[in-house]
Amino acid sequence: MISKEILVVYPESETTKIAIYRGNNVIFLKTIKHKAEELAEFKDIINQIDFRYQAIKNELIDNDMNSDAIEAVVARGGLIKPLKKAGVYLVNVQMVNDLKIGYQGVHETNLGGILADLLAKSFANAQAFLADPVVVDELEDLARVTGHPLFTRKSIFHALNQKYVARKYAKSNAKCYDDLRLVVAHVGGGGISIGAHKRGRVVDVNQAFDGGGPFALTRTGSLPVGKLIEVCFSGKYTESEIRKMVTSEGGLKAHLGTSNIHEINQRIEAGDTEAEFYAKAMGYQIAKFIGSACAVLDFNVDAIILSGQIFSYNRFTEYISYKVLKVAPIAVYQSVNDMDALAMNALLAIQGEIEINQY
Repeated sequence: MISKEILVVYPESETTKIAIYRGNNVIFLKTIKHKAEELAEFKDIINQIDFRYQAIKNELIDNDMNSDAIEAVVARGGLIKPLKKAGVYLVNVQMVNDLKIGYQGVHETNLGGILADLLAKSFANAQAFLADPVVVDELEDLARVTGHPLFTRKSIFHALNQKYVARKYAKSNAKCYDDLRLVVAHVGGGGISIGAHKRGRVVDVNQAFDGGGPFALTRTGSLPVGKLIEVCFSGKYTESEIRKMVTSEGGLKAHLGTSNIHEINQRIEAGDTEAEFYAKAMGYQIAKFIGSACAVLDFNVDAIILSGQIFSYNRFTEYISYKVLKVAPIAVYQSVNDMDALAMNALLAIQGEIEINQY
């Protein structure tokens, strides 16, 4: 019996990662780099679809990949309508439309489902999926309330990463994820999300895209509201510029001129006190929001999970761990392979081991 092959598509701001898995094993892996001047030709992110699609097709052809063997194309999820249930979703016409219009915002992740749909249609026997998109929304009603009825909290976070490490932790401890109470802090390449996992559901989490929480590598996180209002009406910035400030030009990038954690760590080791101060401030905020998530779980927490490449540097791990270790045991996952997580979900779906949800 021939193992099922899965194409994983993971669009980022200046790259598109692709991989082909045969069963659980990766047989092809490529990061397609897009030149800044190439991307500058496009008015917005969605206009990059055909460009990125052709780049993926060219890579598959150039490397003699047998597209007829691909049974699923699974992609990094985008800002579609809130999904009340985590899991694998079949890409359909409505989802593609919502990705194109940016139903909850515009981000590179929106390209994922659209590219998966186009690629699957170009193959003989493939279906297109999203797995644990960033808009998985399992919040309890109390977690949605803000200080004014015009505003409600919503769930946009690293659902794929958080669910993956939470299940991995449960399995490694011979437990069931659905029985555990966990706090998961994931530090991504842009933002940080800290979720309270209660018996298989993320009942509270900061809105990690343009909402709140700790400041991150490129995002501002929560800001002083009064000062933000002042800046918005100062006449110095357009709405687009402020959104960019909050989502891609904030955080350590704004303070230190770089979001490269390896470079920041090198600067600290070389005695750069400014880099050390702001990195410590980010760690301080992460620990503070972990504490908030623990309070959501009544401080009855089975484990605190730290995930992300940043935790391969001991100074970050040790600083945060010191502040929260009295609450619960700490587990660290320095390497979180999104490609593996996406492929695993798609494999379980096409094998009929998990439900394929309709959007």
